[in-house]
Amino acid sequence: MRVPIIQGGMGVGISLSPLAGAVAREGGLGIVSSAGLDRLVSKRSGRRVNCYEAAYEEVSLAKESGGRAGINVMVALMRDYEDSVRGALDAGADAIISGAGLPLSLPHIQPPKETALIPIVSSARALELICRKWEKQGYRPDAVVLEGPLAGGHLGFKAGDIELEANRLENLFPPVKDVALKHGGFPVIVAGGIYSHSDIERFLEMGAEGVQMGTRFLATEESGASHEYKQAVVNSKKEDIVIATDPGSPCGMPFRVIRQSRMFVSALQRARAPRCDKGYVLQRDEEGKFTRCPAKENNENYFCICNGLLSSAGYNPGREEPLFTIGTNACKVDRILSVRALMDELKGEGMPRPLP
Repeated sequence: MRVPIIQGGMGVGISLSPLAGAVAREGGLGIVSSAGLDRLVSKRSGRRVNCYEAAYEEVSLAKESGGRAGINVMVALMRDYEDSVRGALDAGADAIISGAGLPLSLPHIQPPKETALIPIVSSARALELICRKWEKQGYRPDAVVLEGPLAGGHLGFKAGDIELEANRLENLFPPVKDVALKHGGFPVIVAGGIYSHSDIERFLEMGAEGVQMGTRFLATEESGASHEYKQAVVNSKKEDIVIATDPGSPCGMPFRVIRQSRMFVSALQRARAPRCDKGYVLQRDEEGKFTRCPAKENNENYFCICNGLLSSAGYNPGREEPLFTIGTNACKVDRILSVRALMDELKGEGMPRPLP
């Protein structure tokens, strides 16, 4: 990777091979999202594929034109987690980035060979736990993404802790850096609220080895978001960006969205019946099987994240209302750019600067 910029893995259907491949060609690390990938690839190809096949195909396509590309696999998508990891590894992914829960068993799934295994954490405590568990499996993180509370999508903080001074990315970074140094000195990549070239330079000067950015890449021509979604980002104001907790994601984690998202409006009004029929975010039942979905059972406290995000990528328009997830700095986005133009803006003067 020639440029210390990782494009965030945004699901469902935002971070696909066209976006990841474009970032890879510009010297960054392009990332595919595994969320809902089996349905998206099946629709595009006209043939039924499973999670393994979808991950293999999409990572292969992202790497096709050169550069480095990998995949983001959410721990919360437990039913499909291991198959997605195996598919990406067999496709030669340059990195597997995993969060939305602690990826404690990631190195155990399959020997990674040349693929970097990178957990996402929101605290030094979480990273210490991962390092200890991974060391018992004969592995240490190849890098870590530290995601602060200004990120989009699922947040690794309790709702009441998001605004705490101690949880600002600048304050979370030093103890996480210390843990990384303690366990061999692997790179720390920061995420959540990174918007401009000056933001990138500031964190590199603090000792970060790279940044991960989602929202900026969402509003690009190559992004898989629908035109309505991209325009909602461009039109958003600071007061439009809210943290959904009740109703919220069936994952149980705070979830940052644009409040005008039609699914979210309906959920606030308790005006829609539970209708999850996709089952990506499943919990174990009494027999230990992945069968339970809070959004399928309860529309008072949860919205159906699967269908809402699929609609936001144009997968099932007209049958389901879209749900627009976004980072806190989306209100600064005023136009839709190509990936090349965005990367040129982000690199500014003094880049590229390679990761170790």
